[in-house]
Amino acid sequence: MTATATLALFRAGDLRTDLAGLDLGGLSVATEEATAATEIRLIDTFDAQIAAKGRLLVATGDALMLLGEGGILTQDPAEPDFVERMPAGPVTEALAGVVSPLRTLMTVAEGALSHAPVRVLDDYEKTHLRGDAWVLSTADGTVTMFDLRALRGYDKSFKQFASALAGARGGSVTNAAEACAVLRGEDPTMTGKLRVTMTPDERAFRAANDIIGAQIALARRNEAGVIADLDSEFLHEYRVALRRVRSVISLFKGVYDEKQTADLKARFGAIMARTGALRDLDVYMLERDRYIALVPAKFRGGLEKLFATFAGNRGEAQAELAAYLGGKGYAKEMAKLEKLFDRPKRLGKGPEADRHALDYAKMLIWKRYKKVCAIARSIGEHTPDEDVHELRIHCKKLRYLMEFFAPLFGDEEVRALIKSLKRLQDNLGAFNDYSVQQAALQDMSEGLTAGSKSDAVEIATSLGALVTVLHQGQVEERARVTDSFAAFDAPETRAQFRSLFKPEGAAT
Repeated sequence: MTATATLALFRAGDLRTDLAGLDLGGLSVATEEATAATEIRLIDTFDAQIAAKGRLLVATGDALMLLGEGGILTQDPAEPDFVERMPAGPVTEALAGVVSPLRTLMTVAEGALSHAPVRVLDDYEKTHLRGDAWVLSTADGTVTMFDLRALRGYDKSFKQFASALAGARGGSVTNAAEACAVLRGEDPTMTGKLRVTMTPDERAFRAANDIIGAQIALARRNEAGVIADLDSEFLHEYRVALRRVRSVISLFKGVYDEKQTADLKARFGAIMARTGALRDLDVYMLERDRYIALVPAKFRGGLEKLFATFAGNRGEAQAELAAYLGGKGYAKEMAKLEKLFDRPKRLGKGPEADRHALDYAKMLIWKRYKKVCAIARSIGEHTPDEDVHELRIHCKKLRYLMEFFAPLFGDEEVRALIKSLKRLQDNLGAFNDYSVQQAALQDMSEGLTAGSKSDAVEIATSLGALVTVLHQGQVEERARVTDSFAAFDAPETRAQFRSLFKPEGAAT
């Protein structure tokens, strides 16, 4: 017998009906009566790391089950947590190589699970494949996962059945990540991304309102996770969504009048300001192990004391933000903003409001692209760091504009160009992180108020060592900027930018 992994997953409103509709080329499927449905919770990370690796983690009242590639593993039931804190067992052991230690597990959907023994037969009633069909259902959808083994000599039938499943109609789902999206009612890989339709002759005013409305909705989806403190990623995605809102307001110049633009900037800025303290502490806590590993052993004690202080401060900052997000004032303000962009008659229009979206998009993107190239090409060995920071800001604005208007130019084409931009952005982002971290740590060192004078001295000494290491990292990233831009500025990339975004009559 040949051991195999999961063949496929696909939507199945009725398992027997779906199987009957498959063209198996002379084979047939026999199923026994399905077991009674058991209540389940689908467990994964915020960003579906388990499903991305081809598996589904299911919690029942009796067991924790890991379904998918590599077969089915089970262990005693356990509440979702960081993997390193979960009880030992084959499921936990498998998850250790799948889930980042910085991500916590959580319930992402609730539903029911049943399974039925399955056999794939030929015309002579001879069994070629044997195993189980696992049916998972939630309020948002149903998927069936086949876990089959080919009997000796029937590997061809195994491939034939897999091919039939992959080509099945009715909303096929071919992997665990897609199955997870069906069961969750959303695609977790699309977290933070836009789902806005747009036409070339649409007005810029409507495009801006639709984008902002979508991002407000994305931010609001993350509120419960921030309040419950399930994972720091909820706050990160919340801030990203609001940052994109503010980017639209700033980058779509002339779409809103000056008074409206100033009002929106102030209102969204006030909300963002409430999140800054907790996010800063989250970043430090996420970097804890890396920071400690960067410095020699003799300096690590001071950093460990500093991070113990951060942990206490983080608890206070999280409680304060949770109270704000759960308060009546915040709920009232967000409801007003949602209504404003859902029914935008009260929004003050600017001189570019009625411009066609395609023309407007080309103008904005081409202008920003030319700015990125001009700054990057001027950077040399002695260029001030401020110019490198400016390049990073313009790259981020360029990427936002490309993502906002991607429906007008073709998602695949835009995605390829963003991929070519990403290496430069990663380089500039690392450079900026090193710079910001050094400044913040130096300020922290000057304002130390640790429990004792000796602790303050120890922490300050450790911070000095860490700042030295971070400065070296910044120097190294700085040296990579020219090479990163050269890769982005390849002839084929320049040609693609011209083809997609250059307005008629604009200078090359």
